[in-house]
Amino acid sequence: MATSGAEPPFVFPAGAPAGTTSIRIRPREGRLPWLEALGPGPLGEGRVGLGGDAGPGVGLLDSHWEGRFTRPSLRGHRLAASPGDPATGRDWSPAFETGSVEVSAERLLVRASDPVGGLRLVSELESLPGGALRARHTITNAASGPYLLEALEVVLPISEHLEEILDFTGRWGAERAPQRHSLTDGLWLREQRRGKPGADGPYVVVVGARGFGFGHGEVVGCHVAWSGNSVLGVERTGASTTTLRGGELLAPGEVVLGPEESYSTPWVYVVASDDGLDGIAGAFHRWLRSRPVHPARQPVTCNVWEAVYFDQDPATITTLAGLAARIGVERFVIDDGWFSRRRHDRAGLGDWWIDPEVWPEGLAPLSAEVHRLGMEMGLWFEPEMVNPDSALYDQHPEWILATGDRVPLLSRNQLVLDLGRPEVRSYLADALSSVLTEAAVDYVKWDHNRELLDAGSGLRAGGPGIHDHTVGFYSLLDELRSRHPSVAFESCSSGGGRIDLEVLERTTRVWTSDNTDPLSRQSIQRWSTQLAAPEHLGAHVASPRSHQTGRWSTLDFRAATALPYAFGVEWDLRQAEPEELERLGAWISLHKRFRELLHSGRAFRSDVAEPAVVAHGAVAPEGTEALVVIATLGEPDHDRPVGIPVPGLAPDRNFTVEQLDPQADPVVLGTMSGRAAGSEGIHLGRQRPQSALVVHFLAL
Repeated sequence: MATSGAEPPFVFPAGAPAGTTSIRIRPREGRLPWLEALGPGPLGEGRVGLGGDAGPGVGLLDSHWEGRFTRPSLRGHRLAASPGDPATGRDWSPAFETGSVEVSAERLLVRASDPVGGLRLVSELESLPGGALRARHTITNAASGPYLLEALEVVLPISEHLEEILDFTGRWGAERAPQRHSLTDGLWLREQRRGKPGADGPYVVVVGARGFGFGHGEVVGCHVAWSGNSVLGVERTGASTTTLRGGELLAPGEVVLGPEESYSTPWVYVVASDDGLDGIAGAFHRWLRSRPVHPARQPVTCNVWEAVYFDQDPATITTLAGLAARIGVERFVIDDGWFSRRRHDRAGLGDWWIDPEVWPEGLAPLSAEVHRLGMEMGLWFEPEMVNPDSALYDQHPEWILATGDRVPLLSRNQLVLDLGRPEVRSYLADALSSVLTEAAVDYVKWDHNRELLDAGSGLRAGGPGIHDHTVGFYSLLDELRSRHPSVAFESCSSGGGRIDLEVLERTTRVWTSDNTDPLSRQSIQRWSTQLAAPEHLGAHVASPRSHQTGRWSTLDFRAATALPYAFGVEWDLRQAEPEELERLGAWISLHKRFRELLHSGRAFRSDVAEPAVVAHGAVAPEGTEALVVIATLGEPDHDRPVGIPVPGLAPDRNFTVEQLDPQADPVVLGTMSGRAAGSEGIHLGRQRPQSALVVHFLAL
């Protein structure tokens, strides 16, 4: 269908079921459509306003020309095209005229132009499986002079009664720490300048009704699907509707459009929900599970990093592989240390060939043994980085990202290769392909351990190259996936520093954090599911005493913490007692028994009144089964029973409730209705700190 002119508002997507994120749009004669409202559908017919042009809302592009004095969606200007023209500053305040609005069941496309400013605009909105909405803009320079693009962001309206903001911060080993504050007038902005989303990145910004929780409250969440620099923000003034905004953060001069050249924003995802944070998470999870790249089964993975670090040798690794296979591991991964001169982190990055001093017969014999044991073979790479102490840097020092002749400060003894250069991508594609083929690799752990500091490109005389590097990263990964379609890829970035919906278009798993301490992981993993589905989040059982924090924890607490996610092992299994290996194997069997439920069901996080207790799990889509992990993190201040709601079970069905132990028969706790489980919940007596229980609900 096509629409134009000043017509009554319509809702996109039309006829969407309850819970689908919808937007009400008012077409306007000769001007960009007005976005009136966004919320969980179905939305009403519209508002009647007094004294305003189009009532509450915002234009498809927030612009000064419309009489709004907020941050414009499009910021840029034209450079001189010929002698005598002003050097800069022309066409800085665009005024677009709508050419057409095309609407289908799942897509809305607006074409517009600014004939005076010499610009064309294409705006897209898509309604996604699972209920999310995503949007992006494409700008084209339709005039003769170069157009310097400073920013192009998607801006969407949100309701005035949503007055509390939640987003995330963090650091290495403590990713995705939530923070909340009240919404006030002004521009609240989060900018990521690390060249990746970062451990301290906002991840998802949520604006909601005061007091919203995991399972209650009206909320709107926004995420920028981009693996480079990004911006997320909320803005409100005394005279304008509250808006959410997101896009790529462009460095000065990073995008200059010549005649007929275009730039597209990243996809900006938005979810509106009446069901709190879990409503937002559920829409993201359903979208992730609808895509062809989604793993049909997430194998139990053993990574040898914390077992051996750089001290690799064939006998040790082969022993670890045998122990891993014995307890039920399905994928065995060799981490950093297998390639040329890589005995520490000061040398070798960039020289992607198997070190004959460590692996005199190469990795093929180990791979054959891993496959014989019934496991997949995995291998660690950090393709975007180079050590100054490497053959590659000796041969091509000009291949690094740098502002002219100044070499950036080292971080982790490494520099960043310029993936905006075709020759760099070609070298890496060939080098990695050779190893993947020679070693019969099934799985790649792709790491990215440093920020993009002073990230200029030699192709731009030292000008900013982060945008081109990010596009080059996608291109290289796509090329490798094309050459090796059976190989699965994991996104790792000093742990969870590069998790976003665009990288998840190309990877089946992420490394959630380098911190494997289960007490730390309880929070990191629980909040990481705000975007990523549990099956994407690598969660490993490490050694009894954490290598990162020094804290000691039981095997049961470590395993229960990893149970709902992409389960794995990071422990030197040679150090485990026979009974520990047997029990770890039983936990792996328990994970496999419930893997389909955990990785296809609706994930939930219970709103628990006691801060020392957390609970999370999954409910089958039809509401007939649930598995919940209840963890006591610290010591409660009282001995009163703690209520644990389990939402989503069929309200009119009765359920057997049983406590599970991986090596014993279930203990039946009783029966209760799904309605009671969701309201009163089950009650937990006082437990020891750093302990966990696994409870199973099954319909009678």
